[in-house]
Amino acid sequence: MKQGLFIWLSVLFVVSCQNGLSTKEKEMYLLKGQEIAKATAGHLGGEVKKKMGEGGVAKAVPFCNANADGFTEEMAKKYQVLIRRTSDKFRNEHNAPNPEELTQIKRYRALLDSGKKLTPIVEQDTEGKVHFYAPIKVQKKCLSCHGVLGETMEHKADSIIKFLYPKDKAIGFKEDDLRGIWSIEFRD
Repeated sequence: MKQGLFIWLSVLFVVSCQNGLSTKEKEMYLLKGQEIAKATAGHLGGEVKKKMGEGGVAKAVPFCNANADGFTEEMAKKYQVLIRRTSDKFRNEHNAPNPEELTQIKRYRALLDSGKKLTPIVEQDTEGKVHFYAPIKVQKKCLSCHGVLGETMEHKADSIIKFLYPKDKAIGFKEDDLRGIWSIEFRD
């Protein structure tokens, strides 16, 4: 009898976890995720723009190397979430995607390849944690550090990047390419 009750309660728990989020909850997490991604991108992007103005790639890349993770952690603490910028073509090995993030990147690439619009999504995992994913597309201003070598990216920039990131994979992009994703885990 106890074993049957345990099995029934286990099935009930699994089914209730699969029910996921309500439409209203998804909308709330979507708006919050967009706010966090925009604020984090703006915070880091503003500083990178400032460094580019002060000395170009020679100032911006060392700044990113020393500060990008700290800026992201600062924003994560502010919003009480886990924030990651990740890509299958990452610069910093610390930002390599986990399996779910890699799945999302591949999904976004497939959508982009088929000409579909890329939009943020909210999902709940099997542990009940809520995740926000949003595409990061390459903007023209990003090409001096992430562009095509010899076209939109100078060899001097590549040398600086390779010195600080010997295993860099984050070049060869063109404007509007998928650079990676924002991955935000809510800790409610």
